[in-house]
Amino acid sequence: MYKTISLLLISTLFFFSSCGPSRDKSVKMIRGVEQRLFSPEAVNFDKAKADSLLHLYEAFIQAHPKDSLAPGFLFKAASLAMNMNDGKKAIAFFDQYTTSYPEGPKAAICLFFKAFIYENLLKDLGKAKDTYLLFIKRYPNDEFADDAQLAIQNLGKTPDQMVREFEAKRKADSLK
Repeated sequence: MYKTISLLLISTLFFFSSCGPSRDKSVKMIRGVEQRLFSPEAVNFDKAKADSLLHLYEAFIQAHPKDSLAPGFLFKAASLAMNMNDGKKAIAFFDQYTTSYPEGPKAAICLFFKAFIYENLLKDLGKAKDTYLLFIKRYPNDEFADDAQLAIQNLGKTPDQMVREFEAKRKADSLK
């Protein structure tokens, strides 16, 4: 395991210290780390590999912002940061995606995830509500528009409160 981490860190250092690695070399390194991090054999989450992958994504995006792979790598970086509970970094990546690729295929979900992060990771319910409302305004027909509306209705409620409200509504509906 230490050999793998050492090799990974050496590879990452080589990547950053070289004078602008080729696009193909960068992609190959990213794919290799992705494969090791997300392989079925990887039973535990490896934070060092995840951090390394984030750095590789960032370096690629900075070096090749117009490349066809850049939007996908940016979305993956944001998703990885979100799953690592780094809400501020994830929001920065999601913002970068929506700014750089406003018509990109992931722009809507980036905005939705941004609201989700404000709500669940950063516990900033005001920003969560504002972002959910912005999502609904920009993407009223998106498949997550109903989820955003529901999230607004349930902001700040505990799971027990939501269950009680649901049961009360169901009981009221059955009496009609």
